Amino acid sequence: MSENFDIKLDSKCYYPDPSVKENSWMQDYEKIYSESLKDPEKHWESVAEELEWFEKWDKVLEWDHPYAKWFTNARMNITSNCLDRHVFNGKRNKVAMIWIGDGGEEQVITYRQLYRDVMRFSNGLKSLGVEKGDKVCIYMPQVPEQIVAMLACARIGAVHSVVFGGFGAKALHSRIKDAQAKIVITADASLRRGKRIDLKSLVDEAVVNASCVEKIVVLRRMTPQMELFSEIEVDFYEIMEDVEKECEPEMMDSEDPLFILYTSGTTGPAKGIVHACGGYMVGTYYTTKNILDLKENDVMWCTADPGWITGHSYIVYGPLSMGATILISETTPDYPDPGVWWNIIEEFDVSVFYTAPTAIRMFMRLGEEWPGKYNLSSLRILGSVGEPLNPEAFKWYYRVIGKEKCPILDTWWQTETGMHMLTTAVGEPMKPGFTGRPVPGVVADVVDENGDPVPAGTGGFLVIKQPWPSMMRTVHGNDERYRQYWTTIQNYYSAGDLAVKDEDGYIMIQGRSDDVLIVAGHNIGSAEVESALVSHEAVAEAAVIGKPDPLKGDSIKAFVILRMGFNYSDKLKLDLMYHVRMNLGPIAMPSEIEIVDSLPKTRSGKIMRRLLKAQELGMDPGDVSTLED
Repeated sequence: MSENFDIKLDSKCYYPDPSVKENSWMQDYEKIYSESLKDPEKHWESVAEELEWFEKWDKVLEWDHPYAKWFTNARMNITSNCLDRHVFNGKRNKVAMIWIGDGGEEQVITYRQLYRDVMRFSNGLKSLGVEKGDKVCIYMPQVPEQIVAMLACARIGAVHSVVFGGFGAKALHSRIKDAQAKIVITADASLRRGKRIDLKSLVDEAVVNASCVEKIVVLRRMTPQMELFSEIEVDFYEIMEDVEKECEPEMMDSEDPLFILYTSGTTGPAKGIVHACGGYMVGTYYTTKNILDLKENDVMWCTADPGWITGHSYIVYGPLSMGATILISETTPDYPDPGVWWNIIEEFDVSVFYTAPTAIRMFMRLGEEWPGKYNLSSLRILGSVGEPLNPEAFKWYYRVIGKEKCPILDTWWQTETGMHMLTTAVGEPMKPGFTGRPVPGVVADVVDENGDPVPAGTGGFLVIKQPWPSMMRTVHGNDERYRQYWTTIQNYYSAGDLAVKDEDGYIMIQGRSDDVLIVAGHNIGSAEVESALVSHEAVAEAAVIGKPDPLKGDSIKAFVILRMGFNYSDKLKLDLMYHVRMNLGPIAMPSEIEIVDSLPKTRSGKIMRRLLKAQELGMDPGDVSTLED
């Protein structure tokens, strides 16, 4: 992978107001990053010392490639840092969580209330026989009880496996079986766009032939309440009755597993990524504070679901370890109208907003009228997560939502990394199309297939060269799959992404290495062609695939969603082809363009290009359990 593919990038840097950096937690990125390179263990130890531990570590890191142990022999509990230390340090009546329901219902929960509910639900789980190390599957809508269940598992040392509430019975069954979950926690239904989506019947189907499940805990939201017939079914709130109000946090070893989270591979079954208690706590706390720049008076809204790693890290554990106020919502971005999210931001003075590029592009498609109706002046930090933020979306987000005053944080990381790995630090110059530079303590580079660094501007593979605290510890039940991450390219962690680094060290993610297009011997990242298409005024979203071609190797086919006000024509098709040619050169010009109404996406907003390719070529689509629709 050493093809120097000449891509024309938006050369303009965006410079935030100097006060942004002056008031940030990380005021001198260059100095902090340089110091972290000189002594990574000292860097992470200083972070860990900001948190509470029952017993301190013997050693910061034991590294026996590809296995890491962080903060060895330390004893801790992540909920002590998310709850107890705030309740007993003057924040007991501070708002921990604001919940907005699908129909606009509101619920406000203080740290004292959350602490109390978590302890009672912890004791409720104990009454069902849940012990340290047991696996608990959580399959719920985005409601406060979902977060209570996660924290309760962590408090008693049970390993939670949160399965996104949009998955079907087959995907849920496979995750329950793989984790050998003893308990399943669910709800009777979720609400989406005003419609009831039954969850309990899916659980009933999923637990067939899953003999590991001993009890099903059901949150009954709907009226009239559904009956719980089975001997193994119990009510969410009833298990919180007649139990002790206090529940001391389980003393966890830093390396004890905290959770398993399943992420789909390109082929084959989903992988159960295992994260450990201590290192994950340190990594998410550090990045929430220093990357998202979360402050005492902020209201943070991450629009992901706790069923994804973004929700684990930046709805639940990171912000709560900071003692922040989080906002969670069951709402979808265009129901009952495309102003609902902007209204929430205005109504609750949201200051840190973290969403997906696919949502930003959807709003672009709908025009500036909707956000223009609302006062968004409370916004201070704008983040992006899930896939690369293309330059056009960056500029729209910066201008229309941030009013040219908010830093844009395009973040690159993975379920496997647990925390942010690349971004542009608050206050640093922002380059549209580039995610940015490594987070302090992270050593990232762009290399060829032999692990040698490639010159600036040359495409290569993104790797992480040294361990970091919140790295996954293994793939559940498949340690060989874990080892592959660290042995594919030298002894580095191979992220599976293509990237380009510029002369300032800023990194652009070009797409998955399995999405690479090889046209006439040239390696072209799918994200590059998609970004070129989206930069055309008529295009809202685009996905490209390679189709086998006897002469070129691959020919490029593009699937395009048009913005409102534009209609397909042969002239527009030619214009789009020419637009790509002028941006990327003739080698990257699509041979085919198909106008579509929607693109297949995961529920975290990533376009499933392999599904488009499978459909186009009549192939098996593989694992589609994460498909949105």
